[in-house]
Amino acid sequence: MNRFPMWKIIVVAIVCAFGIIYTLPNFVSKSSLSGLPDWMPSKQLNLGLDLQGGSHLLLQVDAAAVKTKMMDSLVDGVRDSLRQQGDNVGYRDLVHDGTAVSFTLRDPADEDKARERLSSLSNIMANGQRDVAIEVDGNGRVTLTPSEQAIIQRLSAAVDQSIEIVRRRVDETGVNEPTIQRQGTDRILVQLPGVDDPDRIKRLLGETAQLTFHLVDLTADVGAAGRVPPGSKRLPALEENGRNYIIKSRVMVSGENLEDAQATFQDGQPVVSIRFDGLGAKQFGRATTDNVGKPFAIVLDEKVVSAPRINEPILGGSAVISGGFNVAGAQDLALLLRAGALPAPLDILEERSVGPDLGADSIAAGEVAGIIGIIAVAVFMIASYGLFGLIANVALAMNIFLIMAVLSVLGATLTLPGIAGIVLTIGMAVDANVLIFERIREEIRVGKSPLNAVESGFSRAFTTIVDANVTTGIAAIILFVMGSGPVKGFAVTLLIGIICSMFTAIMLSRMLISFWMQRKRPKTLEI
Repeated sequence: MNRFPMWKIIVVAIVCAFGIIYTLPNFVSKSSLSGLPDWMPSKQLNLGLDLQGGSHLLLQVDAAAVKTKMMDSLVDGVRDSLRQQGDNVGYRDLVHDGTAVSFTLRDPADEDKARERLSSLSNIMANGQRDVAIEVDGNGRVTLTPSEQAIIQRLSAAVDQSIEIVRRRVDETGVNEPTIQRQGTDRILVQLPGVDDPDRIKRLLGETAQLTFHLVDLTADVGAAGRVPPGSKRLPALEENGRNYIIKSRVMVSGENLEDAQATFQDGQPVVSIRFDGLGAKQFGRATTDNVGKPFAIVLDEKVVSAPRINEPILGGSAVISGGFNVAGAQDLALLLRAGALPAPLDILEERSVGPDLGADSIAAGEVAGIIGIIAVAVFMIASYGLFGLIANVALAMNIFLIMAVLSVLGATLTLPGIAGIVLTIGMAVDANVLIFERIREEIRVGKSPLNAVESGFSRAFTTIVDANVTTGIAAIILFVMGSGPVKGFAVTLLIGIICSMFTAIMLSRMLISFWMQRKRPKTLEI
């Protein structure tokens, strides 16, 4: 005990210095930190939604739209498979009812040929089953039915893609430390701390942003009572002025081939300048070359933004979307197009807004609880263990610094449950010291010298301390793995607090007591 190894002293000093240095930025304003050199620590704790206010949204991916899109793709696949140059398989009545795709062979003798061509649409899944079942009745009626597992996989993929696109859209707005995570099979939780314009965020997340380019059907009657020819569809104008367009259903160019989109000005009016990738540029150049003099409809989420006339081929892969935008509208549209289109619409199931005043009240309440807890624990330790209790309080203070430092370095988001975890850790932090000091008291009662009593107290209490903290740590890990949102925040701070408290109790407290005993060499211990 008298010879505390030098390497341990160095380790304790480095860890304590880390705790102090990386905690200090949390007591400085962000403007002051921006003026510090880059090499100096500048990370601060991020405050969660419940502490600084913001928006909480629970979104749901439209499963019906995902399934419909899947069936539409299957219809296109059937059409392409049966139509091959010079050797078509005749069919009629190709439709889907939302659960299966069906059509009738013109010649029932083509059944084998149809099966062979459609086999490419049915793949073997991981469970060994086909994702699309193909059946033919005696009258030449062919039915393709996606399996339930295939539909679930498509929905899961749509949710994953939606999460990524929502993240891109939120990142484009500059929101710091958003929480975007999956909940259940088809829901997405979005928490945006510090958001002062939740309506704009809802608009951005609610837009599917499916951008497509179509030719306008000039042969159709645009009137409301006019019949829409096969292969065309009626769409309203984006400006909601009552105007309708009849456009060809075939997509000439898709927004999936967009490479960039920026808000800019043309003739003094806000517009959105877009640029296609290599494939998109070729498709756009071919479409404009073959249709000079015809109107070209720009469609966003099944609404026609504009339908300008193609005056000349556009071969550079760039275009401009104009539609009577204001500056904010052009910027938001450019943001949506850059982030990509959602695979299906998102419905807002739950919306909550937390005001900054409520967040400030939560912080104040947490601070009061923390201060009261620290004072109560410190007074109890000094009253119960005297000088050793004072040493335990020093270790407690360092424990708090270490927790704050680790959370800052990790870029963790501190929530109200996280503060609860820290307050709980304050009480648990001295638990190891209490075990050690009580063991030292027992050793003194049996007549051991102060030096031997302290040595035995630390060594005998070590196993108990490890067991107690490991069991609590297991509970914290289970909470982190099984829980979500606030529960995870509580588990993280609790787990970090356990690790830091073990270090301060076993290393820091022991080192301070060792230094005191080397200097004073007491004959008796008042503990």
